[in-house]
Amino acid sequence: MRTKIPHSARDRRSVILAALLAGAGYFATAGAAVAQNGRRTTPPPQIAAPSSAADDSKVHVLPVQGSVYMLVGAGPNITVQVAADSVLLVDSGTPDMSEAVLSQVRKLSLRPIEFIIDTSADADHTGGNHNIAKTGWFVPVENAANPDFGGASIIAHVNTLTTMSVSTEKRPAVAENLWPTDTYDTDTWAVFTSEPVMIEHPHSAHTDGDSFVFFRRSDVLSTGDIFTPDHYPVFNPQDGGSLNGTIDALNRMLEIIVPQDNEEGGTYVIPGHGRVCDITDVANYRDMVTIIRDRILDMAKKGMTLEQVKAAKPTFDYDVIYGSDTGPWATNTFIEAAYRELSKSAGQPAQGAQ
Repeated sequence: MRTKIPHSARDRRSVILAALLAGAGYFATAGAAVAQNGRRTTPPPQIAAPSSAADDSKVHVLPVQGSVYMLVGAGPNITVQVAADSVLLVDSGTPDMSEAVLSQVRKLSLRPIEFIIDTSADADHTGGNHNIAKTGWFVPVENAANPDFGGASIIAHVNTLTTMSVSTEKRPAVAENLWPTDTYDTDTWAVFTSEPVMIEHPHSAHTDGDSFVFFRRSDVLSTGDIFTPDHYPVFNPQDGGSLNGTIDALNRMLEIIVPQDNEEGGTYVIPGHGRVCDITDVANYRDMVTIIRDRILDMAKKGMTLEQVKAAKPTFDYDVIYGSDTGPWATNTFIEAAYRELSKSAGQPAQGAQ
């Protein structure tokens, strides 16, 4: 497994290796991708055109802006960035849709997939990691002389690797070939393809291993499941997620997003699920979550039980947009998770919350 170079050695090593590789003539193109962790690739080869046998009819491509596209139909939204020499994906979808995803990607570019960035450890976001990464091509600088190193780099926060690789009573570890191969443990990370790709880690949002990704030149933000415009925010305390952390992450996204005139256009946002959005969608979503948080917190401070909070319907005026009576994250499930967290911060026992 490849891991990131430690910070103390990374800068010195990258400078030395850059000088050696330049002298050896490895910088054959200015478009070669450079990772912040000191790795550099040589120009990758083209790959085969998509097979006519692949059924990609369930996966659709939507141009978003600049060099960024959105794939819909593979589970979550998959962000695709087409660079001069390579392709970068944010999330990989479910394993059963990998062939369809690859077929659509190859229609956009015949360059190999070099990076996959996992926004969380969720199975629908990481299930295609192995199937897609094995078709890719990424050479760390320490292997720059070996053109057969192979495989895309799978990047994620180190907490995502921990979640996927450590078994617990409630969840077994996933197969090793799905794990991230390159991790970061800071608040920010970056790679450079044909534009700067900035990766940020909110400490606690959907989980404690989330990443959201900003394509600086294309002006597109890919959020993973921190932001999903069609339902209330999903946060899992067992994986380090929190409602307050989700609000903090949404506020950080709003600091990055810049609108055009009249709040239209500008930075576009690819959510974990649902339609392409802009600043108004994210701001309205942040306001909704904050208002509901404050309502439930006030009720908890008054000593109301979970059943009393449910009966008070703190989400009532938003349910027509974000609510659901069924599914794994129904409205009552959201209220229960919020109450458990907020009753603690209110100094009250989480009565009725099991």
